[in-house]
Amino acid sequence: MRYLLLVFWTLVLQASPVQGESEEEPWTVEQRIAQYGSVVDARLQPDFARAGVSYPPQELTLVVLKAERRVELYARNGKGKPYRYIRFYPIQAASGEMGPKLREGDEQVPEGIYEVEALNPNSLFHLSLRVNYPNAFDRAQAQRDGRTILGGDIMIHGSNVSIGCVAMGDPVAEDLFILAARTGLPLIRLLFCPYDFRVSSRPEGGPGLPIWTGPLYAALEKALGKLPVPTKADLEER
Repeated sequence: MRYLLLVFWTLVLQASPVQGESEEEPWTVEQRIAQYGSVVDARLQPDFARAGVSYPPQELTLVVLKAERRVELYARNGKGKPYRYIRFYPIQAASGEMGPKLREGDEQVPEGIYEVEALNPNSLFHLSLRVNYPNAFDRAQAQRDGRTILGGDIMIHGSNVSIGCVAMGDPVAEDLFILAARTGLPLIRLLFCPYDFRVSSRPEGGPGLPIWTGPLYAALEKALGKLPVPTKADLEER
């Protein structure tokens, strides 16, 4: 019996995948850069050259426009230099409506000024950029409102399904992932806006919107005002 057990476990161990060969072995950011970097570079370099901005840029701003359902890319060649419009990507899926994210499970996409907290090379939705929601402003308003469970795990990711995140499709997720890695996370700013304040007047408030959305939207409007408005030709599908 002991001999049979020894044979059994020997066969099991021999059949087990070797570390590094398993399909479930986690990817690193560096491996994803090696996998997609050259392809993404070839896609993006013409856009940056057209805008007169170096690639990768010295500073990058991603504008998430919920109502318009697109993400716009802006970059510049360093502090004091003007931001240039690079291109846009259509949002494939995003749940919720106008208004900030208030609590876990409300299926809202956040609104505010954020950073890229981390890159996830092993996302369930291909690749993703992790947003630093809730940030200090979100936590301060929650404390004032008496809210305690704010939710989290907000991503800009691939695929075409999402609840509370921003789904961009896999090729675009590759573009944003590689661009973020090449630029450097501390040099990236995210503006999550209910709509484009540059072309639509800002409401004083709305049904169910917290009172603090007034100053929040004013801050977003000011930040957007420093970015050039894309032309009609800029927003044509490529």
